[in-house]
Amino acid sequence: MVIDGDSTTTAATGRSTWGSRWAAMGPGLLAASAAIGASHLISSTQAGALFGWQLVWLIVLANVLKYPFFRFGPQYAAETGRSLVEGYARRGKAYLWVFFVLAAVSSVISTAGVALLCTVILAYLLPASWGLGVPLLATVLLGVTLVLLVGGHYKALDGVTKIIMVTLALSTVVAVVMAAGQGAVRQPGFEDPSPWTLATLPFLVAVIGWMPAPIEISALNSLWVKAKAQGRRLAVRDVLFDFNTGYVVSTVLAVFFIGLGVFVQYGSGQELQMAGGAYIPQLMSMYGAAIGQWAVPLMALIAFACMFGTVISVVDGYGRAAAESLRLIRGQESMSRRSKDLWITGISLIALAIVVWMSASLADMLRFAMVSAFLTAPVFAWLNFSIIRSERQLSGTMRVLSYVGLVFLVGFTLLFLASQFGLLA
Repeated sequence: MVIDGDSTTTAATGRSTWGSRWAAMGPGLLAASAAIGASHLISSTQAGALFGWQLVWLIVLANVLKYPFFRFGPQYAAETGRSLVEGYARRGKAYLWVFFVLAAVSSVISTAGVALLCTVILAYLLPASWGLGVPLLATVLLGVTLVLLVGGHYKALDGVTKIIMVTLALSTVVAVVMAAGQGAVRQPGFEDPSPWTLATLPFLVAVIGWMPAPIEISALNSLWVKAKAQGRRLAVRDVLFDFNTGYVVSTVLAVFFIGLGVFVQYGSGQELQMAGGAYIPQLMSMYGAAIGQWAVPLMALIAFACMFGTVISVVDGYGRAAAESLRLIRGQESMSRRSKDLWITGISLIALAIVVWMSASLADMLRFAMVSAFLTAPVFAWLNFSIIRSERQLSGTMRVLSYVGLVFLVGFTLLFLASQFGLLA
């Protein structure tokens, strides 16, 4: 079998129709929802606000070169009926333990980062006179997430994510078109700063780290494919259609969020607040100044939709991945609903504790999460590539793209580490 786009077929997949494609929609949108969070709302918008359109090609390139490693997850699940986590176990316990440890650490870091940012946006949306603090709002937010995931399980998650994605995509496009219609805010005499310096390397690493998402999301995606299938085999073409739709949407929206930064902030003369918590109110106020105060609620809705979709997807996905990893380590036959729910609850509670204790350090938390995702990206990329290469037959195009992607991730990581250890002038 050759892995190469829609040409992949298998006797077990059946005939692909628009009806079957729509029925298979869900896991790819969940992955996109997990991706469209701080990477888009904060990093992409700040990239546009700081450097205009100069970083568009880097963001698009990161999406293209990471594409194989994200795609391997849902395609492996559709072709074999197994998740990537099961694929790691088949390669050896060492592979499984590496994934389990890294994913367990990432689960609480990522959940805490996106939950805190979502809470900040929620606090901005609500009247200040209510006096609701971050601890209370974060508790409510993660409580609603738990009720949705533990009570409704995959079907509820699937339905809510589709609503969030449609709302997010439409409102973002409308907002950017309206902002572009108001004209640039660039002041006369403004000189374009260069992003290609060692001083900006940490910012570039943060942008790439979560663009479009941490690579371990591919394993989460494979688990969502299994949950969607519910014991039946989905057509590979349908699964790829769902994945590609979500991946393309997340890539296009990243460019649109860059546009928000360009049209609303680039060259305006105002100092950019890089801290995530302080940046949200600034973005809202500048957006209102550029278009009108009536548009601020729309932008706030976009921001909250971004982050709430990310929170529920991340909590569910990491909970499933951790429960599945532990099942395989213990040699159990199947993942129990109780185990998954316990992991979802545990991740939420630990993340809530981190949010409460570190609510004043949102910028540092987000940057740490993004840099961590960047540094672990080559590991997860190699894990995925090694499984696919050993069990499936890759086309020449996908093989070349995978190797180029690995070189890109490893090379950028070595460059970053060299700068951090003072090896570069």
